[in-house]
Amino acid sequence: MNPTDHPGGHNTLTGIMLKVVSVAVFVAMSSCIKAAGTVPAGQIVFFRSFFAIFPIVIFLAFQGKLGTAFSTKRPLNHIARGVVGVCAMGLGFFALIRLPLPEAIALNYAQPLLVVVFSSIFLGEAIRVYRWSAVAVGLIGVLVISWPELTLLGSGAALGDQEVLGVIAALVAAAISAAAMLLVRNLVQSEPTATIVLWFSVTASLLALLSLPFGWQALTPAQAGLLIAAGFCGGLAQILMTAAYRHAEASVVAPFEYTSMLLGIVVGYLAFGDVPTVHMLIGGVIVVAAGIFIIWRERQLGLERARTRQATPPQG
Repeated sequence: MNPTDHPGGHNTLTGIMLKVVSVAVFVAMSSCIKAAGTVPAGQIVFFRSFFAIFPIVIFLAFQGKLGTAFSTKRPLNHIARGVVGVCAMGLGFFALIRLPLPEAIALNYAQPLLVVVFSSIFLGEAIRVYRWSAVAVGLIGVLVISWPELTLLGSGAALGDQEVLGVIAALVAAAISAAAMLLVRNLVQSEPTATIVLWFSVTASLLALLSLPFGWQALTPAQAGLLIAAGFCGGLAQILMTAAYRHAEASVVAPFEYTSMLLGIVVGYLAFGDVPTVHMLIGGVIVVAAGIFIIWRERQLGLERARTRQATPPQG
């Protein structure tokens, strides 16, 4: 067997490459949104969601799954996931246009840490001391990244400072996004990935339209082009990410999510003149280390459970 293949016969190297490309396309999406300038968050959510539908539909048609992709017995669950996801997306975009690109990306890394916390609180999952320790360390890293802006809260100008609002929005977005992940985790038990992705894109597009009366703005051709490109990038990145997890185990592929920090630093500097601060770099490394440790720990626990199942004689 090829050394890059895991027991399922899929090519692990292909999975890793697809993951890295998906991360790069997601960074391109964020860059397009940031380059579009100050646009209402609801308007950005609409463009990101609506134009993501096109590459997803093309991909499903190519696979011959388009006819059944939208059929579901759990529409209310999909709508709930859409409402929560739209809130997270809107706050995330609000933060993105107010923060340096590397900082916005790094603060989003709080999401997988909060998934662990919420899994314990809401799902009653047993979380051992190793993962709790990693979450605590990771959240310290988030605090290090946020500290320069949060200390401005003590000044009289705090409420007018856009970066303060950006940091708060990014952290709230990470928390809401973690809740959305729990809803997705529930949906995947009975729903195909294509159905979940398509329902979310359509639901998010319709929900984003509800923000129209609250002040969408006329876009320049350049802004419209950037936001349409962001939508296409979002849909394409979703397809690539899904494909990555089909080719390799999640515990192998997931750590490559953190390549977005390196890409964010490079793109942020070259495209927007964002120079990463010492706080961002130190905090980012702490958060990445904690996230990778949690992924590694999940893999170890999965292997332990598999060994236990194999060692248990079948009941008969």
